Amino acid sequence: MNALRKQASRLGEQAILKDFEEFRATDVVRALANFYAAQLQLCSKRVSASDFAVRMIHAHMIASGFKPRSHILNRLMDLYCKSSNLAYARHLFDEIPEPDIVARTTFVTAYSALGELKLAREVFNRTPLRVRDTVCYNAMITGCAHNSDGNAAIELFSDMKRHDFRPDNYTYTSMLAGLSLIAEHESDCQQLHCEIVKSGTGFVTSVVNALISVYVRCASSPYVTSSLLMDAARKLFDEMPLKDELSWTTIITGYIKNDDLYGASQVFDGMNEKLVVAWNAMISGYTHKGVVPKALEMSRKMHSLGIKFDEFTYTSILCACATAKLFSVGKQVHAYMIRTVTNPSRDFLYSVNNSLITLYWKCGKTDDARKIFDKMPVRDIVSWNTILSAYVDGARIEEARSFFNEMPEKSPLAWSVMISGFAQNGSGEEGLKLFNQMRSNECQPCDYAFAGAIISCAVLASLDHGRQLHAQLIQSGFESSLSASNSLITMYARCGVLQDSQDVFNSMPYLDSVSWNAMIAAFGQHGHGAWAVDLFERMLKEGIVPDRITFLTILTSCSHSGLVEEGRRYFNSMYESYGITPGEDHFGRLIDLLCRAGKFSEATTVIEKMPFDPGAPIWEALLGGCRIHGNIELGVQAAEKLFELIPHHDGTYILLSNMYANVGKWADVSRVRNLMRVRGVKKEPACSWIEVDSMVHVFLVDDTNHPEVWAVYEYLEELVFEMRKLGYVPDTKFVLHDMENEQKEYALSTHSEKLAVAFGLLKLPSGAMIRVFKNLRICGDCHNAFKFMSQVVGRRLL
Repeated sequence: MNALRKQASRLGEQAILKDFEEFRATDVVRALANFYAAQLQLCSKRVSASDFAVRMIHAHMIASGFKPRSHILNRLMDLYCKSSNLAYARHLFDEIPEPDIVARTTFVTAYSALGELKLAREVFNRTPLRVRDTVCYNAMITGCAHNSDGNAAIELFSDMKRHDFRPDNYTYTSMLAGLSLIAEHESDCQQLHCEIVKSGTGFVTSVVNALISVYVRCASSPYVTSSLLMDAARKLFDEMPLKDELSWTTIITGYIKNDDLYGASQVFDGMNEKLVVAWNAMISGYTHKGVVPKALEMSRKMHSLGIKFDEFTYTSILCACATAKLFSVGKQVHAYMIRTVTNPSRDFLYSVNNSLITLYWKCGKTDDARKIFDKMPVRDIVSWNTILSAYVDGARIEEARSFFNEMPEKSPLAWSVMISGFAQNGSGEEGLKLFNQMRSNECQPCDYAFAGAIISCAVLASLDHGRQLHAQLIQSGFESSLSASNSLITMYARCGVLQDSQDVFNSMPYLDSVSWNAMIAAFGQHGHGAWAVDLFERMLKEGIVPDRITFLTILTSCSHSGLVEEGRRYFNSMYESYGITPGEDHFGRLIDLLCRAGKFSEATTVIEKMPFDPGAPIWEALLGGCRIHGNIELGVQAAEKLFELIPHHDGTYILLSNMYANVGKWADVSRVRNLMRVRGVKKEPACSWIEVDSMVHVFLVDDTNHPEVWAVYEYLEELVFEMRKLGYVPDTKFVLHDMENEQKEYALSTHSEKLAVAFGLLKLPSGAMIRVFKNLRICGDCHNAFKFMSQVVGRRLL
């Protein structure tokens, strides 16, 4: 019996010892769990999670044999995600047989933050409906909104409600952020507004801010009346029980984005606390609207109130100075910033230095802009693009090319700037070469690059290449691009296909002032002044406010078509109706209009009353009119002024010489030409070109260099023989040299445009239109000859 008792006692002790060991093991595990949780908590409190620290803790867990439960695993995966080590995090995630909703939501958030919306959606879709919760839906909706997929955000919200998940404040805020990306009609705003009121979240500041943002963004849609939606946004704002900084800035920037500076200033003036963001928004708004004095006045007031400028303030002020070319003011701001700003942040250095480069460049100080660039302690892609734009804008294209080649990273914008730069400086062939190089470097062209390439085709008058680019533009999905479509209008017009210009213009979903200007210019180039005037009047009825370029194009159109009354009226309306002060270029167009119509007395009166001394464009317009009407006396006066202003410009000498030749003053012709030789002025040779089989063939006057030119001369003789049968007589008055009549007829037959047309007739198939382009104005005899030539061959010439 005693033995049995002793054995039972020993068995009891073993059980107790076993329980104690189990308790002790549990206690150790708990202690380890608490230790690792505390370490991970320390990592999460840091500004940026250290990948090394997280991996070290993870390695210690593995070495100690500790098997973490879900809450520690979730914290570990979250820290890996935040330290940009998604591969480690995903490895852990994939080893969990049944990840909980916290783990899944962590990955939805992480993938969304990296822009990997497809992967985030994959994790979300694999999450069973029974496991999902509101937070998981919120993460996915937020991801869609932040990655510009507004439709998906709305669909997820609908799916969430359909499966009886209860949306919270975060849900509505994220969903509204998605809606703001796609809302185009007033009903889009109103439906969700009603939903929010019913949900009871209409008093939550973050939700109302998001709803105001939806109204504000939708107000810029072409399908709504912006003032009505802004009124709705303002009503929401006024009724808010609690307004925060975002509330004020959202409504103020909303008014500014919808071109209502008065509404923005009303809200701004009602602020009790003057927030820096609101001040910056107002200064930026005035700057972008061109109200520079008001922008500078606000910045001075801001300074007097002791509100500290930040990088956005400086950027807006410098932008205002650059816009108005107020170099001295901008330099003062630069000096003040150097004196007062200490230890600027990286973001400050980026934005402000880039604005300084723009200021110096826009004010014609490209070399100083480059000095700022060279001294920048840090540079971003904007810095490189800005200084590149400075060289291109200053027509320093070779320096721009060299700088472009040095760029460490060539963004699509840099390629586009360079391509457009070549086109704007008359190097269309270089522009197209660079466009092809961009594609060969596997850099996908954006619509701006296409626009530059299309303008290059316009410079070269390469219609076939332009049509190919048009097709590629459509294939790339850029057919609705404003910049590309505007370039197409110009390209087709310069290539002589006016109908195609009209087709592009009429098919555009949205038109801006550049579109209207391009189409008005196209009509003017083709001599359809009345059509240009009709389009200008239609533009005004559409509510498009004309700018200074618009007036240049309409005045040019009126000038080429002899519409004197219309031209006068439009010139006078510039300042009277639109507050645009006419520049020298506008006065030049007016003088050209009057002189072409022979109204020299009125033209000289206009010149005398100009608010500034007339420059070369004014005297060139006057000389051109005198050339047309044979006003020798006034023409000589204009030429003398031009000799003083631009003594090496060949056009002045040629026009004056031609005027003398028209009236047979050969001694004066000889005197002018001798003056050219003495001054070393050379006449630009007339040339014409035609595109055949994707090659451009160039012909000079009296050409002997083209490999097939003798066949062209022979064919041209045959054509002239047939043309004479129809009544063609060479008009020798267009030969401005003192020679025999027979020699004059021969000289007319060797004009470059006649050679190019004859070459086209020889080489192009019978159904093809002959399109010839010329660097100088076509002479009257060639214009007349082409009418007869067209009848002889039965083909259209352009």
